[in-house]
Amino acid sequence: MTAVDPDDLVLAVDVGGTTIKAEITDAAGAVLSTGTVATPRAEAAFDAMGDLGEKLLTELPAAHRDRVARAAVILPGIVDPARGLAVFSSNIGWRDVKVGNRFSDRWGCPVLIEHDVTAGGWAEWRYGAGRGQDDVCVVILGTGISGTLSVDGRLVRGAVGQSGEYGHIPVRHRGGLPCPCGSIGCVETVASGVAIARAYTARTGREIAGAEQVFAVLDTDPDARHVVDDAVDALAEGLFGVIHASCPALIVLGGGLAAAGAVLSEALQSRFDTLLRVVTPPRVVLGEFGARAGLVGAAYYARVGALE
Repeated sequence: MTAVDPDDLVLAVDVGGTTIKAEITDAAGAVLSTGTVATPRAEAAFDAMGDLGEKLLTELPAAHRDRVARAAVILPGIVDPARGLAVFSSNIGWRDVKVGNRFSDRWGCPVLIEHDVTAGGWAEWRYGAGRGQDDVCVVILGTGISGTLSVDGRLVRGAVGQSGEYGHIPVRHRGGLPCPCGSIGCVETVASGVAIARAYTARTGREIAGAEQVFAVLDTDPDARHVVDDAVDALAEGLFGVIHASCPALIVLGGGLAAAGAVLSEALQSRFDTLLRVVTPPRVVLGEFGARAGLVGAAYYARVGALE
């Protein structure tokens, strides 16, 4: 699919485990309309996506509506872009949902679909913290953990085009927690934002709103330090196989949890420098797009028409 005209606008929709975010942007990335809604469970999420996109289009000045040339919707879980199929999402609870023309009919423009982390990781590699590098592993940390891998300047894709499900690599084989995927002790059960908050509450008995509160007290709270150290250990263990198999020069940390900043990237770098023996430890950096990586990736994807 060819790129849209530089004067055209695009609609980007990023579906997360807790919220659906959408933006209409121009070629320079300026946001003309934006909105967020809670993510409903199961197939109801697709109605919410359609409603949000239609709302943003309606809010545009009349002169701009016809300039929206294409849209991209990025979805969590397993996605088959070639067949337009949302295969599976354990966090939201859908299976084998055919997207078809449900969005293009409502929005009046061609609509691409893609895996959310594939789009966000591709954007960080091509346009963000990984630009100019051929061998890059992007890890998106949030409600779940997933990522992309680029080797020799090419994005690695799985059998149905999915990204690396790093969050579902088991690292706590004995005594680990159940994962929504059905396995035990996956990286996600220890190192995701939800897991960090849950572990801190279990250790201290204090309810907290999210992992950001744990990172905020690392220097003064030994319990917070213990929980974060365990999370970083699990993340490092989960990535060791990827690093030994593909030898990336760069690990880019993105997603909402990367907002913890250098305290997270430096801790992971330290684990790699200490534990890796056979391969050169990759450099660990923070992504440039943060929690907006998905939206940025969706907008670029809609504009250029392919992830290359």
